[in-house]
Amino acid sequence: MCPNETHPPTSAGALDGAAPLPLVQGPPAPLQRFADIIATLRGPQGCPWDIKQTHASLRPYLLEESYELVDAIESGKDEAIAEELGDVLLQVVLHAQIAHDRGAFDLAHVIELVSDKMVRRHPHVFAGETAEDAEAVLKAWKELKRAEGRGLLEGVPRSAPAVQRAQQIASRAGSVGFDWPSANEVIAKIKEETAEVEEAMASGSKDAMEDELGDLMFAVVNLGRKLGLDAEAALRRTNAKFERRFGGVLAKLADRGLLPEQSDLAEMDALWEEVKREERGLR
Repeated sequence: MCPNETHPPTSAGALDGAAPLPLVQGPPAPLQRFADIIATLRGPQGCPWDIKQTHASLRPYLLEESYELVDAIESGKDEAIAEELGDVLLQVVLHAQIAHDRGAFDLAHVIELVSDKMVRRHPHVFAGETAEDAEAVLKAWKELKRAEGRGLLEGVPRSAPAVQRAQQIASRAGSVGFDWPSANEVIAKIKEETAEVEEAMASGSKDAMEDELGDLMFAVVNLGRKLGLDAEAALRRTNAKFERRFGGVLAKLADRGLLPEQSDLAEMDALWEEVKREERGLR
């Protein structure tokens, strides 16, 4: 729960009554030192690779580093999280330096923008308003975004993973009442969409199959949402489970001196069930 008694930021940037993060301790400040390093790498005597980078060329690295951070978070290892946060920070600072080099903006402007946004969107902390719980904070956050002129579905990245984006846009539509009443209605919709996939399969049209498969997947994502689950996390969990179990199948085939190509579905399916029993501590 957020406190109701609050104070606005001081002119120096710190918050009254709040201890500053150890970000700016010691000469030079760690963030400034890092920004200077990136500026040097982009400078005339810097690194040829860094010098030639653009916002567009760095896009795959930003995505890759973000996914690696998610993996680190899921591992629960603090040192791994710290390292991957650093790699994501590298992308932020490098993008800011590229923008600075072309006269657009710099890292200070990026930090000012996000600082102003966080203060503006937390009036229950910085402006004396109240918020009783996390749900109230989320509702107020959405209202503030609309007041800033952003549409209901604006801000959901089109480049986000499709499952994640489906959950976000469905959640936003649901917030204004365009939603199934309960998970049971979603299950009925899944059955309906499954039947339509079968009809598309019978037609032989790849375009129709893709269209209906997308509808089915969208309905499944919404089932997770109605159950209070993160569909992206659920699918990542299943991917990891499949990799682990299929790896076990391959290991058991290797113990028999076999490659997968030398086996068949019946044998691999039996080994799959064996791996599942072993995972559950059964024999």
